[in-house]
Amino acid sequence: MASNPCDVGVLGAGVVGLTSALCLSRKGYRVRVVAKHLPGDKTLDWASPWAGAVILPASTEDERDVRMQKVAFNEFGALAKQGSETGVQAVQATEYWDDRQTVDRPWYADHLPGFRSLDKHELAPGTLCGNTFRALAVDPDVYLPWLMAQLQTRYGVEFVQREVTGLEQARGLLKCRIVVNASGNGARALACDREAIPIRGQTMLVHAGGCSTANRAFSEIRVRRGREYTYVIPRIAAPDTAIIGGIEQPGDLTTTVDQELRKDILRRTNEMTGGALRNVDLVRDVVRDVVGFRPGRASGFRIEREGKVVHAYGFGGTGYRYSYGAAEEVMRLVEVVTDCKPRL
Repeated sequence: MASNPCDVGVLGAGVVGLTSALCLSRKGYRVRVVAKHLPGDKTLDWASPWAGAVILPASTEDERDVRMQKVAFNEFGALAKQGSETGVQAVQATEYWDDRQTVDRPWYADHLPGFRSLDKHELAPGTLCGNTFRALAVDPDVYLPWLMAQLQTRYGVEFVQREVTGLEQARGLLKCRIVVNASGNGARALACDREAIPIRGQTMLVHAGGCSTANRAFSEIRVRRGREYTYVIPRIAAPDTAIIGGIEQPGDLTTTVDQELRKDILRRTNEMTGGALRNVDLVRDVVRDVVGFRPGRASGFRIEREGKVVHAYGFGGTGYRYSYGAAEEVMRLVEVVTDCKPRL
């Protein structure tokens, strides 16, 4: 148990929890984190280590949503310039749609470098329209430990690795005045939120296997939106490898790898890349199969103050995209609590 009191306790060490701890620490709050799992732990109980973790924009006219996304692009963009030690890299990204003929000019057309709409001859087979631009890929195996180390060494944030069963237990354990509940899938029980629901995902970390076409395909992000949600995301820490997926299965808690889905993912990625992965072998070239559970919520993510608890969960597969924007909103809600000012 912590010996000295702190200003804010963060429950959860996934990307939203760690980023909230960072923004609060920057502001001058004394922060402590408690979590069942910490960066480096390889278990399906939490989602952040298994994320594709690409910072791709979502087209929307919601001003709050756009603001949160812009914060993430600015923050991760700055990290990409620091070098590979952060686990963030700027890469070319191409997005396709298979369920619409055209897409109105999105907000990010004026925000992301190199944005342009694709000509018809550039579209992937079976798709109807698309865009290309510079985006950001994040390797969780590098980024999460790096972020935790920054919190410890630069800001003196303490980490307590323990499972808690209630928000008040977390408050007592951390000796804090306010709790940030960034517990991901744990929020269903901890916040008594019946809308919180895990969303099963299955991906593969695949090696190019010396195939030049696969190497080229693994140098950029590609995503197909619509009926056949599919993506290829390069990994900065493992050259010539990429995460390929995907699937979203709300409420499915199956932890075993679906062999037929593996074949379907490879089929879809080959179709999207024009056969660039045709020589990839599902036995020889799969470095790791990944089954994970994204922390979803039926009505969308929740960032809300409830007394001296600030909730920040339910981001599904978009935790990295919204992490810094969510953390800024968390910080503003913490500031609302009049007796919880930073001690500079």
